[in-house]
Amino acid sequence: MKIIITLCIGLASFFPSTAQKNKPLVIAYYAGRTSMIDSFEVEKLSHIIYSFCHLKGNRLEVDNDAAKRTIERMIKLKSRNPALKIMLSLGGWGGCERCSPVFSTDAGRQEFALSVKELNDQLKTDGIDLDWEYPAIEGFPGHAFMPADKQNFTDLVVRLRKELGSKHEISFAAGGFNKFIDSSIEWQKVMPLVDRVNLMSYDLINGGSTETGHHTALFSTPQQSESTDNGVKRLLAVGVAANKIVIGAAMYARVFAVADTTGKGLYQKAKFLRYVPYRTFENNIDKPDWEKIFDTMAMAMFAFNASEKQFATFDDELSVAAKTNYVVEKGLNGIMFWQLAEDRYRDGLLEIIFQSLQKPAIQTKAK
Repeated sequence: MKIIITLCIGLASFFPSTAQKNKPLVIAYYAGRTSMIDSFEVEKLSHIIYSFCHLKGNRLEVDNDAAKRTIERMIKLKSRNPALKIMLSLGGWGGCERCSPVFSTDAGRQEFALSVKELNDQLKTDGIDLDWEYPAIEGFPGHAFMPADKQNFTDLVVRLRKELGSKHEISFAAGGFNKFIDSSIEWQKVMPLVDRVNLMSYDLINGGSTETGHHTALFSTPQQSESTDNGVKRLLAVGVAANKIVIGAAMYARVFAVADTTGKGLYQKAKFLRYVPYRTFENNIDKPDWEKIFDTMAMAMFAFNASEKQFATFDDELSVAAKTNYVVEKGLNGIMFWQLAEDRYRDGLLEIIFQSLQKPAIQTKAK
Protein backbone atom coordinates (compact mmCIF):
# COMPACT_ATOMS: atom_id res chain seq x y z
CA MET A 1 0.00 0.00 0.00
CA LYS A 2 1.32 3.43 -0.98
CA ILE A 3 0.11 6.68 0.57
CA ILE A 4 0.30 9.96 -1.34
CA ILE A 5 -0.38 13.37 0.17
CA THR A 6 -1.74 15.82 -2.38
CA LEU A 7 -0.66 19.37 -1.58
CA CYS A 8 -2.90 22.36 -2.24
CA ILE A 9 -0.76 25.33 -1.28
CA GLY A 10 -2.80 28.28 -0.03
CA LEU A 11 -5.99 26.25 0.38
CA ALA A 12 -4.98 24.20 3.40
CA SER A 13 -2.38 24.79 6.08
CA PHE A 14 -1.23 23.41 9.38
CA PHE A 15 -0.29 25.39 12.48
CA PRO A 16 -0.57 25.02 16.27
CA SER A 17 -3.99 25.12 17.87
CA THR A 18 -5.16 26.27 21.28
CA ALA A 19 -7.32 24.06 23.46
CA GLN A 20 -11.03 24.63 23.89
CA LYS A 21 -12.12 25.59 27.39
CA ASN A 22 -14.87 22.97 27.61
CA LYS A 23 -13.86 19.51 26.51
CA PRO A 24 -15.84 18.47 23.42
CA LEU A 25 -18.24 15.56 23.59
CA VAL A 26 -17.40 12.26 21.90
CA ILE A 27 -20.62 10.56 20.80
CA ALA A 28 -20.93 7.07 19.34
CA TYR A 29 -23.94 5.69 17.53
CA TYR A 30 -24.11 1.94 18.14
CA ALA A 31 -25.93 -0.63 16.02
CA GLY A 32 -23.83 -3.67 16.84
CA ARG A 33 -24.32 -6.91 18.74
CA THR A 34 -24.90 -7.02 22.48
CA SER A 35 -21.78 -9.11 22.96
CA MET A 36 -19.48 -6.52 21.33
CA ILE A 37 -20.24 -3.43 23.37
CA ASP A 38 -18.15 -4.38 26.42
CA SER A 39 -15.01 -4.67 24.29
CA PHE A 40 -14.78 -0.99 23.35
CA GLU A 41 -12.99 1.68 25.37
CA VAL A 42 -16.14 3.39 26.57
CA GLU A 43 -14.12 5.45 29.02
CA LYS A 44 -13.22 7.59 25.99
CA LEU A 45 -16.86 8.36 25.16
CA SER A 46 -19.32 10.90 26.54
CA HIS A 47 -22.41 9.33 24.92
CA ILE A 48 -23.54 6.11 23.29
CA ILE A 49 -26.70 6.35 21.18
CA TYR A 50 -28.54 3.05 20.78
CA SER A 51 -29.56 2.68 17.13
CA PHE A 52 -32.42 2.24 16.57
CA CYS A 53 -35.80 2.26 18.23
CA HIS A 54 -38.94 2.60 16.09
CA LEU A 55 -42.55 3.64 16.19
CA LYS A 56 -45.20 1.13 17.15
CA GLY A 57 -48.44 2.95 16.66
CA ASN A 58 -47.62 6.39 18.02
CA ARG A 59 -45.20 5.13 20.66
CA LEU A 60 -41.44 4.74 20.82
CA GLU A 61 -40.65 1.05 21.22
CA VAL A 62 -37.57 -1.12 21.58
CA ASP A 63 -37.85 -3.67 18.77
CA ASN A 64 -37.28 -6.92 20.66
CA ASP A 65 -35.70 -8.61 23.68
CA ALA A 66 -32.25 -8.68 22.07
CA ALA A 67 -32.37 -4.91 21.59
CA LYS A 68 -33.46 -4.44 25.18
CA ARG A 69 -30.53 -6.57 26.38
CA THR A 70 -28.15 -4.39 24.39
CA ILE A 71 -29.50 -1.25 26.04
CA GLU A 72 -29.30 -2.86 29.48
CA ARG A 73 -25.68 -3.81 28.78
CA MET A 74 -24.97 -0.21 27.79
CA ILE A 75 -26.38 1.03 31.10
CA LYS A 76 -23.99 -1.28 32.95
CA LEU A 77 -21.07 0.42 31.20
CA LYS A 78 -21.63 3.35 33.53
CA SER A 79 -19.75 1.35 36.16
CA ARG A 80 -16.67 1.89 33.98
CA ASN A 81 -17.54 5.47 33.02
CA PRO A 82 -19.97 7.10 35.48
CA ALA A 83 -20.28 10.20 33.27
CA LEU A 84 -21.37 8.16 30.25
CA LYS A 85 -24.82 8.96 28.90
CA ILE A 86 -26.90 6.36 27.06
CA MET A 87 -29.50 7.68 24.62
CA LEU A 88 -32.17 6.07 22.47
CA SER A 89 -32.40 6.98 18.80
CA LEU A 90 -35.60 6.91 16.79
CA GLY A 91 -35.57 5.95 13.15
CA GLY A 92 -32.43 5.96 11.06
CA TRP A 93 -32.28 5.50 7.29
CA GLY A 94 -35.37 3.51 6.39
CA GLY A 95 -36.58 3.45 9.99
CA CYS A 96 -38.99 6.37 10.07
CA GLU A 97 -41.68 5.32 7.62
CA ARG A 98 -44.54 6.61 9.77
CA CYS A 99 -42.83 9.65 11.29
CA SER A 100 -44.50 12.18 9.02
CA PRO A 101 -48.10 11.03 9.64
CA VAL A 102 -47.62 10.30 13.35
CA PHE A 103 -46.02 13.65 14.10
CA SER A 104 -48.58 15.57 12.05
CA THR A 105 -51.14 15.62 14.89
CA ASP A 106 -51.11 16.92 18.44
CA ALA A 107 -52.36 13.55 19.66
CA GLY A 108 -49.60 11.66 17.87
CA ARG A 109 -46.87 13.94 19.18
CA GLN A 110 -48.21 13.81 22.73
CA GLU A 111 -48.48 10.03 22.81
CA PHE A 112 -44.98 9.71 21.39
CA ALA A 113 -43.48 12.17 23.88
CA LEU A 114 -45.13 10.40 26.82
CA SER A 115 -43.77 7.06 25.58
CA VAL A 116 -40.26 8.53 25.31
CA LYS A 117 -40.38 9.60 28.95
CA GLU A 118 -41.80 6.26 30.05
CA LEU A 119 -39.16 4.30 28.13
CA ASN A 120 -36.28 6.42 29.41
CA ASP A 121 -37.53 6.08 32.98
CA GLN A 122 -38.00 2.34 32.57
CA LEU A 123 -34.60 1.67 31.00
CA LYS A 124 -32.75 4.36 33.00
CA THR A 125 -31.48 5.92 29.78
CA ASP A 126 -30.60 9.58 29.42
CA GLY A 127 -32.58 10.92 26.50
CA ILE A 128 -33.79 10.76 22.92
CA ASP A 129 -32.05 11.34 19.60
CA LEU A 130 -34.41 11.95 16.68
CA ASP A 131 -33.09 10.51 13.42
CA TRP A 132 -35.98 11.30 11.10
CA GLU A 133 -34.64 11.13 7.54
CA TYR A 134 -36.08 13.58 6.60
CA PRO A 135 -38.73 16.12 7.63
CA ALA A 136 -40.28 18.04 4.70
CA ILE A 137 -37.95 16.63 2.02
CA GLU A 138 -37.58 13.26 0.34
CA GLY A 139 -35.56 10.70 2.25
CA PHE A 140 -35.91 6.93 2.15
CA PRO A 141 -37.75 5.93 -1.05
CA GLY A 142 -41.48 5.62 -0.52
CA HIS A 143 -41.58 7.27 2.90
CA ALA A 144 -44.14 10.03 3.32
CA PHE A 145 -43.02 13.64 3.62
CA MET A 146 -44.78 16.99 3.32
CA PRO A 147 -43.93 20.69 3.78
CA ALA A 148 -45.78 20.76 7.12
CA ASP A 149 -43.19 18.35 8.57
CA LYS A 150 -40.94 21.34 9.20
CA GLN A 151 -43.32 22.94 11.69
CA ASN A 152 -44.45 19.55 12.98
CA PHE A 153 -40.84 18.76 13.91
CA THR A 154 -40.74 21.96 15.95
CA ASP A 155 -44.01 21.04 17.67
CA LEU A 156 -42.63 17.56 18.36
CA VAL A 157 -39.54 18.97 20.06
CA VAL A 158 -41.68 21.39 22.10
CA ARG A 159 -43.79 18.48 23.33
CA LEU A 160 -40.74 16.33 24.09
CA ARG A 161 -39.10 19.03 26.14
CA LYS A 162 -42.32 19.61 28.06
CA GLU A 163 -42.57 15.93 28.97
CA LEU A 164 -38.86 15.27 29.58
CA GLY A 165 -38.05 18.48 31.42
CA SER A 166 -34.36 19.01 32.11
CA LYS A 167 -33.78 15.45 33.31
CA HIS A 168 -33.28 13.97 29.85
CA GLU A 169 -31.35 15.18 26.83
CA ILE A 170 -32.81 15.78 23.37
CA SER A 171 -30.70 15.72 20.23
CA PHE A 172 -31.41 15.13 16.58
CA ALA A 173 -29.49 13.94 13.54
CA ALA A 174 -29.35 16.46 10.71
CA GLY A 175 -28.51 15.73 7.11
CA GLY A 176 -25.15 17.24 6.24
CA PHE A 177 -26.35 18.47 2.86
CA ASN A 178 -27.67 21.89 1.91
CA LYS A 179 -31.27 20.93 1.18
CA PHE A 180 -31.83 19.54 4.67
CA ILE A 181 -30.30 22.55 6.37
CA ASP A 182 -32.32 24.94 4.21
CA SER A 183 -35.67 23.14 4.19
CA SER A 184 -36.22 20.66 7.04
CA ILE A 185 -35.85 22.48 10.37
CA GLU A 186 -37.03 25.73 11.98
CA TRP A 187 -33.60 26.23 13.49
CA GLN A 188 -34.23 29.29 15.63
CA LYS A 189 -37.27 27.65 17.23
CA VAL A 190 -35.82 24.16 17.68
CA MET A 191 -32.27 24.77 18.89
CA PRO A 192 -33.12 26.50 22.20
CA LEU A 193 -35.05 23.36 23.18
CA VAL A 194 -32.45 20.70 22.32
CA ASP A 195 -29.04 19.89 23.73
CA ARG A 196 -27.35 19.57 20.35
CA VAL A 197 -27.67 18.77 16.67
CA ASN A 198 -25.64 15.87 15.29
CA LEU A 199 -24.61 16.90 11.78
CA MET A 200 -24.34 13.80 9.58
CA SER A 201 -21.34 15.10 7.67
CA TYR A 202 -20.91 11.76 5.94
CA ASP A 203 -22.64 10.00 3.05
CA LEU A 204 -22.38 13.26 1.13
CA ILE A 205 -21.40 10.83 -1.63
CA ASN A 206 -23.54 7.74 -1.08
CA GLY A 207 -24.96 4.55 -2.51
CA GLY A 208 -27.13 6.49 -4.91
CA SER A 209 -24.34 8.69 -6.25
CA THR A 210 -23.29 8.34 -9.88
CA GLU A 211 -20.02 10.25 -9.50
CA THR A 212 -17.22 9.76 -7.00
CA GLY A 213 -16.17 12.33 -4.44
CA HIS A 214 -15.40 12.55 -0.74
CA HIS A 215 -18.29 11.13 1.25
CA THR A 216 -17.13 12.75 4.48
CA ALA A 217 -14.92 15.68 3.47
CA LEU A 218 -13.94 18.27 6.05
CA PHE A 219 -13.68 21.11 3.51
CA SER A 220 -15.31 21.90 0.19
CA THR A 221 -13.43 21.81 -3.11
CA PRO A 222 -14.16 23.39 -6.51
CA GLN A 223 -15.66 20.07 -7.60
CA GLN A 224 -17.64 19.34 -4.41
CA SER A 225 -19.35 22.09 -2.45
CA GLU A 226 -20.88 19.97 0.30
CA SER A 227 -18.60 19.20 3.23
CA THR A 228 -18.45 19.25 7.02
CA ASP A 229 -17.26 22.86 7.05
CA ASN A 230 -19.97 23.87 4.58
CA GLY A 231 -22.63 22.35 6.84
CA VAL A 232 -21.25 24.06 9.93
CA LYS A 233 -21.12 27.43 8.20
CA ARG A 234 -24.71 27.08 7.01
CA LEU A 235 -25.86 26.20 10.53
CA LEU A 236 -24.03 29.19 11.98
CA ALA A 237 -25.59 31.39 9.29
CA VAL A 238 -29.12 30.41 10.36
CA GLY A 239 -28.35 31.18 13.99
CA VAL A 240 -27.31 27.83 15.44
CA ALA A 241 -24.79 28.32 18.25
CA ALA A 242 -21.41 26.69 17.69
CA ASN A 243 -21.58 25.06 21.11
CA LYS A 244 -24.66 23.09 20.04
CA ILE A 245 -23.16 21.68 16.81
CA VAL A 246 -21.68 18.17 16.69
CA ILE A 247 -19.96 17.09 13.47
CA GLY A 248 -19.82 13.54 12.16
CA ALA A 249 -17.08 11.10 11.25
CA ALA A 250 -17.52 7.82 9.37
CA MET A 251 -16.09 4.50 10.45
CA TYR A 252 -16.63 2.99 7.03
CA ALA A 253 -15.73 3.38 3.37
CA ARG A 254 -17.86 3.50 0.26
CA VAL A 255 -16.36 1.74 -2.75
CA PHE A 256 -17.25 2.53 -6.37
CA ALA A 257 -16.41 1.09 -9.77
CA VAL A 258 -15.01 3.68 -12.19
CA ALA A 259 -14.40 3.47 -15.93
CA ASP A 260 -12.29 6.63 -16.18
CA THR A 261 -9.20 6.42 -13.97
CA THR A 262 -8.24 10.08 -14.38
CA GLY A 263 -7.28 11.61 -11.04
CA LYS A 264 -7.14 8.17 -9.44
CA GLY A 265 -10.90 7.94 -9.95
CA LEU A 266 -11.78 11.08 -7.97
CA TYR A 267 -14.73 13.08 -9.36
CA GLN A 268 -15.42 10.49 -12.07
CA LYS A 269 -18.59 8.75 -13.23
CA ALA A 270 -19.10 5.69 -11.07
CA LYS A 271 -21.32 2.92 -9.80
CA PHE A 272 -21.55 2.13 -6.09
CA LEU A 273 -20.25 -1.34 -5.21
CA ARG A 274 -20.05 -1.89 -1.46
CA TYR A 275 -19.80 -0.57 2.09
CA VAL A 276 -16.65 -1.50 4.04
CA PRO A 277 -16.43 -1.12 7.87
CA TYR A 278 -13.20 0.44 9.15
CA ARG A 279 -12.49 -2.58 11.35
CA THR A 280 -12.13 -4.73 8.18
CA PHE A 281 -9.85 -2.35 6.26
CA GLU A 282 -6.84 -4.62 6.77
CA ASN A 283 -8.55 -7.20 4.56
CA ASN A 284 -9.66 -4.61 2.01
CA ILE A 285 -8.38 -1.08 1.52
CA ASP A 286 -5.15 -1.59 3.48
CA LYS A 287 -3.97 -4.26 1.02
CA PRO A 288 -1.00 -3.47 -1.28
CA ASP A 289 -3.11 -3.16 -4.44
CA TRP A 290 -4.82 -0.08 -3.00
CA GLU A 291 -3.10 3.31 -3.24
CA LYS A 292 -4.16 5.75 -0.52
CA ILE A 293 -4.22 9.46 -1.31
CA PHE A 294 -4.85 12.26 1.20
CA ASP A 295 -6.47 15.30 -0.38
CA THR A 296 -5.32 18.30 1.65
CA MET A 297 -7.86 20.59 0.00
CA ALA A 298 -10.79 18.49 1.26
CA MET A 299 -8.80 17.11 4.22
CA ALA A 300 -10.14 13.72 3.23
CA MET A 301 -8.66 10.34 2.38
CA PHE A 302 -9.47 8.26 -0.66
CA ALA A 303 -7.97 5.18 -2.26
CA PHE A 304 -7.63 3.78 -5.75
CA ASN A 305 -7.20 0.23 -6.99
CA ALA A 306 -5.86 0.50 -10.54
CA SER A 307 -6.13 -3.18 -11.41
CA GLU A 308 -9.78 -3.40 -10.34
CA LYS A 309 -10.67 0.18 -11.36
CA GLN A 310 -12.17 0.82 -7.95
CA PHE A 311 -12.33 4.01 -5.89
CA ALA A 312 -12.91 4.21 -2.11
CA THR A 313 -13.84 7.24 0.00
CA PHE A 314 -13.55 7.15 3.79
CA ASP A 315 -12.32 8.67 7.02
CA ASP A 316 -8.97 7.53 8.38
CA GLU A 317 -6.53 8.56 11.09
CA LEU A 318 -5.49 11.78 9.33
CA SER A 319 -8.97 12.99 8.46
CA VAL A 320 -10.46 12.13 11.85
CA ALA A 321 -7.63 13.97 13.62
CA ALA A 322 -8.31 16.97 11.38
CA LYS A 323 -12.05 16.85 12.18
CA THR A 324 -11.37 16.61 15.90
CA ASN A 325 -9.03 19.59 15.77
CA TYR A 326 -11.66 21.49 13.79
CA VAL A 327 -14.16 20.88 16.61
CA VAL A 328 -11.73 22.41 19.09
CA GLU A 329 -10.82 25.36 16.87
CA LYS A 330 -14.44 26.27 16.14
CA GLY A 331 -15.69 25.79 19.69
CA LEU A 332 -18.18 23.12 18.63
CA ASN A 333 -20.11 20.84 20.97
CA GLY A 334 -18.28 17.71 19.89
CA ILE A 335 -17.75 14.96 17.36
CA MET A 336 -19.91 11.90 16.76
CA PHE A 337 -19.52 8.93 14.46
CA TRP A 338 -21.41 6.17 12.71
CA GLN A 339 -20.81 3.72 14.20
CA LEU A 340 -18.86 2.24 17.12
CA ALA A 341 -19.33 -1.41 16.11
CA GLU A 342 -17.38 -0.69 12.90
CA ASP A 343 -14.31 0.60 14.74
CA ARG A 344 -11.51 -1.56 16.12
CA TYR A 345 -11.71 -2.49 19.78
CA ARG A 346 -8.32 -0.84 20.36
CA ASP A 347 -6.16 1.62 18.42
CA GLY A 348 -8.92 2.59 16.02
CA LEU A 349 -10.51 5.90 15.10
CA LEU A 350 -11.93 6.43 18.60
CA GLU A 351 -8.36 6.39 19.86
CA ILE A 352 -7.42 9.05 17.29
CA ILE A 353 -10.27 11.27 18.53
CA PHE A 354 -9.25 10.72 22.14
CA GLN A 355 -5.57 11.49 21.54
CA SER A 356 -6.42 14.55 19.44
CA LEU A 357 -8.53 15.95 22.26
CA GLN A 358 -5.79 15.46 24.83
CA LYS A 359 -3.41 17.72 22.96
CA PRO A 360 -4.59 18.91 19.55
CA ALA A 361 -1.63 18.60 17.23
CA ILE A 362 -2.63 20.68 14.22
CA GLN A 363 -5.05 23.25 13.01
CA THR A 364 -6.51 22.95 9.56
CA LYS A 365 -7.76 26.11 7.94
CA ALA A 366 -9.44 26.58 4.60
CA LYS A 367 -8.73 29.75 2.71
